[in-house]
Amino acid sequence: MEAGIDEYGNKGLCGLRIKRVQGSDGDVVMCVSEMVRGKIQMKRIENATSRQVTFSKRRNGLLKKAYELSVLCDAEVAVIIFSQSGRLYEFSSSDMQKTINQYHKHAKGVQTNTIEVEQCMQQSKHESADMAKKIEILEASQRRLLGHDLDSCSAQELNQISSQLERSLCIVRERKAQLFMEQIERLKEKGRLLLEENVKLHTECGARRCQKPLIQKKGVGAASCNWMNSSQSSSSQTISNSDQVETRLFIGQPVMHSE
Repeated sequence: MEAGIDEYGNKGLCGLRIKRVQGSDGDVVMCVSEMVRGKIQMKRIENATSRQVTFSKRRNGLLKKAYELSVLCDAEVAVIIFSQSGRLYEFSSSDMQKTINQYHKHAKGVQTNTIEVEQCMQQSKHESADMAKKIEILEASQRRLLGHDLDSCSAQELNQISSQLERSLCIVRERKAQLFMEQIERLKEKGRLLLEENVKLHTECGARRCQKPLIQKKGVGAASCNWMNSSQSSSSQTISNSDQVETRLFIGQPVMHSE
């Protein structure tokens, strides 16, 4: 093993991998199989010549990979490279200017969206902070109205709390009275409907009672008519029988005539 400089100008351990091979005469022969390269350190290459060689090799490899990507995957690829001396190297699978314009349009849209998202986040943070302050104030006011945490209140604050409680109590009483009045009105309306229903039922019951005597009277009238008809028929029959009485005058004992 020995120390050396690789193609990138990095100093590292470079050595040979040695294998033992037995010859035909039985002697052991040492042979070299391959060179072992040390680990590359990702930092600037100090040697100018090595740096230029590395740039050329990696540039060509990058452009080759870009071409393969555009052909194999049907992708729109553009590569722009500037060397240390300012020389331009580029590759584009289509029109370079078109690809650049498309990139600017996309980047501008992303930047606009990013700005809008940041503004929305800032606004949301401010609104959240304001809401937290309001909630804290309301909670403190609620505790004071319930009679808690009054030790830190001044006389003016206590007067304000007392006035607020009185106003709240008046509002509660007014609402309570309003509910009572509404309930009374509903009960009155219900009573009125019940009275109307009662009057209706009384009227129906009176009508049914009046119908019974009329039915009885009709029955008596029919019976009297039947009696009169029977009387008339009997009298007419008597008269018809009297028409058959003989009116001749006989002297002597009466003689019975058979019918």
